Amino acid sequence: MKFKDYYKILGVESDASQDEVKRAYRKLARKYHPDVSKEDQAEERFKEVGEAYEALKDPEKRKAYDQVRRGGWRQGDEFRPPPGWAGQGQGPGGFSPEDMSGFSDFFSSLFGGGFGNGFGRGQARQPRQQPGRDHNARMEVDLETAFSGGIRRITLNRSVQGPGGIMQARPQELEVRIPPGVTDGQQIRLRGQGEPGISGGPAGDLYLQVVLKPHRLFEVDGRDVSVQLPIAPWEAGLGAQLEVPTLGSAIRLTIPPGSSSGKRFRLKGRGLPGKTPGDQFVILKVVVPEAKTARQKELYAELEKEYDFDPRSDTAR
Repeated sequence: MKFKDYYKILGVESDASQDEVKRAYRKLARKYHPDVSKEDQAEERFKEVGEAYEALKDPEKRKAYDQVRRGGWRQGDEFRPPPGWAGQGQGPGGFSPEDMSGFSDFFSSLFGGGFGNGFGRGQARQPRQQPGRDHNARMEVDLETAFSGGIRRITLNRSVQGPGGIMQARPQELEVRIPPGVTDGQQIRLRGQGEPGISGGPAGDLYLQVVLKPHRLFEVDGRDVSVQLPIAPWEAGLGAQLEVPTLGSAIRLTIPPGSSSGKRFRLKGRGLPGKTPGDQFVILKVVVPEAKTARQKELYAELEKEYDFDPRSDTAR
C-alpha cells in the first residue's frame, strides 16, 4: 500500500492548528464535491480529502499519525505499519470494521484495529508476520579491487526500529566482500541486510550496485580493458620491445617497425577475470618531442630531406 501524506493532501503544514486543518478541509470539500465540481477525478479527490480530515481532526489520531510520519515516509512511498503497530480499534473516536469500508488500506492499517503502543482504547491485536523490504544502494569500487577482489567497509543509512516501533534511518557500517572480476553495474546481494521484518518476519536483502571508479590508465568496456601506450617516433619507426601495464603484472610487448598512432594490440585474457575473461587492448600513441636545440632542429630537417613522405596524401583533392 502507498503512504498518504495527509498534510500534503490538505495543503497545510504539519504544525497547522486544528482550525487551519478544518478550514483547509472545508475549502477542498467544496471544490471537489461530486455534485458541483467539474474538476478531473473530483469524486476520488473528495474521498481523499475526507480521509485526510478524519485522520487529522481528532488530536489523538493526529498524534498517532504524526508518530508514523516522523519515520521519514513521503507521499506515494510503499508503506508497511511499523512492528508492534496494531492500529486504533473501537472505543471513543475509533472505527468499526463497517466504518472502515470507505477508507483506504493505508488509513485502515493505522486506525482499523487496537493500538498496541498506548494510543486509543481498543483491544490490541498482533499484526501478521511480514518480510522486510529489500533495499538498493550504489557502491564505488576501484578497478584494482574489481580485478583481484577484496573487502570494502561502507556506511549506509538503514531502517531500524526506534522508540514506539517507528522505523528510523540510522548510519550503519557494513563489511562487503567483493568477488574478483566484478563488473560495472553488477549487483552484490547481502542477505538479511535490508529492512527488518514485521512481527518476526525475515529481514529483506540489500542489493549493492557496483560503480567502477574512473582509472588514470585504463578504460573499461564490460570485462575488456584498454590502455594507451605512448611511444617515441623512433620506436614507432624502428620497432621496439616495450613494457606495458596490465591489471596483473606488466608484460613486454613487441612493437613492429613502421607502427603508427592508433595501431591496436590484443592481449587475450588480460582483462577482468570471469568465466570468460576479458581482453586488454593496447593502443599506440606516437608522441613527437619538441625540437628545442639547434641540433634537434637540424635532425628534423634531415629527416624531411631524407624521406619522400606525405602524411596527408590520402586527403589530397
